[in-house]
Amino acid sequence: MTSELHIDLHNNFGFDQFRPGQEQTIRQLLNHHSSLAIFPTGSGKSLCYQLTATLLPHLTLVVSPLLALIKDQIEFLSSKGIAAASIDSTLSADEHQRVIGDVRAGNTKILMVSVERFKNERFREFIKSVPLSMLVVDEAHCISEWGHNFRPDYLKLPIYRHELNIPLVLLLTATATRKVKKDMAVKFGIEPEHIVQTGFYRHNLDLSVVPVATADKDQQLLSLVQQQQGPGIIYVTLQQTAETVAQYLTRHDVSAAAYHAGFDSDHRQQIQAQFMSDKVQVIVATIAFGMGIDKANIRFVMHYDLPKSIENYSQEIGRAGRDGLASQCYTLANLDGITTVENFVYGDTPERAGIDSVLASIRSETKNRQWEVQLNPLSNASNIKQLPLKTLLVQLELSNIIKPLYAYFAEFKLKLLQPKDTIVAMFEGERRDFISAVFQHTQFKKVWGELSFDHLLSGYNCDRSRVVLALEYLQEKQLIILETKGMTEVFSVDSERLNQPDLALSLHQYFVDKEEKEVQRIAALIRFYELDKCLSNNLSRYFDDQQSPAQCGHCSVCRGQVAKLAYSQQPTVVSDEQLQGYVHELKQHLQGKTPQPLSLESYCRFLAGISVPYFGRHKVRQLAGFASCEDQRYANIRENLQRLGIQ
Repeated sequence: MTSELHIDLHNNFGFDQFRPGQEQTIRQLLNHHSSLAIFPTGSGKSLCYQLTATLLPHLTLVVSPLLALIKDQIEFLSSKGIAAASIDSTLSADEHQRVIGDVRAGNTKILMVSVERFKNERFREFIKSVPLSMLVVDEAHCISEWGHNFRPDYLKLPIYRHELNIPLVLLLTATATRKVKKDMAVKFGIEPEHIVQTGFYRHNLDLSVVPVATADKDQQLLSLVQQQQGPGIIYVTLQQTAETVAQYLTRHDVSAAAYHAGFDSDHRQQIQAQFMSDKVQVIVATIAFGMGIDKANIRFVMHYDLPKSIENYSQEIGRAGRDGLASQCYTLANLDGITTVENFVYGDTPERAGIDSVLASIRSETKNRQWEVQLNPLSNASNIKQLPLKTLLVQLELSNIIKPLYAYFAEFKLKLLQPKDTIVAMFEGERRDFISAVFQHTQFKKVWGELSFDHLLSGYNCDRSRVVLALEYLQEKQLIILETKGMTEVFSVDSERLNQPDLALSLHQYFVDKEEKEVQRIAALIRFYELDKCLSNNLSRYFDDQQSPAQCGHCSVCRGQVAKLAYSQQPTVVSDEQLQGYVHELKQHLQGKTPQPLSLESYCRFLAGISVPYFGRHKVRQLAGFASCEDQRYANIRENLQRLGIQ
């Protein structure tokens, strides 16, 4: 008998039946049970929240990590007549106001945002005023420190859920080991019986590891591409490689285009549209491409360079064969690319001096037990990249040393669309006095005026959130245009805990341990590629699926081709004299320009070609020594410098 849920599925989406796991997940949510759904890439995770959202009374808030993913989902939902929107940096002021108005009026069922949006005080004040039925976290493995794409801001989602009093949560991911699965569920209080995991094994994906020397890689790639029927994706590590490989294929009459984050968004959208409409057959891309690409007939995925981890490999090959038809997955493998992948890891580990610098900033800048910070200046001053810096601040939060209070924009600028007196006259009584006070404390220079919160709040008895809401209201009514910048985060500080003698050491050790885990993850990838037992079975077991066949019959190992990976050539030899010269050159170039002295790690990163804030600001890339040892293992560079007495 057809259930009401099946009727809703057909009416809203045109589907006659659910895929494995979908119906169970949706029924759990409709019975008020928060759930975790782990389905392979391309198995219809999104439908679990999309259908549920249409059956819930209030707004469903979806947190997604990539703008491209958000845009694709909005487009799909709109095509099905489901009212969905996003709030993101690409919206014009008018578009932003239209979205806000539709959400307030209850016309929108699904609102999609990035996790960073919660830091925006204007957004938080707005979303607090809207009734919410469900929070959906896409790519939810980002919340786990054991996961492969850990994003520190995701750790705060359970706090936001509590603050916004959201009754229901759905976590979605394709890649979760047993440890990550447990970690995600615990953070959101999801019961084990409400974790829905479908089989990971994909019977239609043929996995091949092809050992090949770097010099022969292009020819091998071309030969394999020419054997394929249908569209495909080739993954590379570096943006430059994406362009050179695409050019090589094009010269050999393959319809190919490069895609990477270095292109502007219009160009990326154009390439994606051409691929989706089969005007371009092959995309050569960094991992920026593919998240949310809903193209069912991708016949092959090739890894020209090694992926970053087994999780990344699994996610990327999962974009092939979503129509259930046979598809090929090749990895052109050698050990040459290991260095590049490892260097990404080493570049994200803050130096001990950088951690000391951050702690010193907190101590010296804390007033009345509160610390205010803007991320970009702190990143530059401490020489820590922004992502690891966010991770460091989250670690301080988890240790109860700092506690986030709120975030605000340092600057509020407004432009009047009606005369000041006309706007004030629209209000009565105390509200009129309040709006008048806001304008009195706004200093206008020609067209734009800057509001002084300090003067306003000291002279008028109100709190900041009321001012923000009032400005948003005036913009909504098209009486002003509002611009904000200078995101500032405010934390309370526990000075006693901050002054623990071994704090910097323990924080540095946390990052060193994390670095070691990531390097081990790369080693696990190499072990996987060199397995002498079925690749499909081992991949499934890695993700806690014990049901796949012991021998799939459609991988290179089952065909008797066990891979052994090697270096194509010995790394470039840089003499001791050259090393000392390059280090001296860096010291001279940065003398007096950095607030903390250069360290052994600084020199290693310079020689390995790893960018950090100091290098970007002071044009270090122009020096001859930058990246002179990029094909050497980081550990070997460090060893050579220590041998030369460089510290």
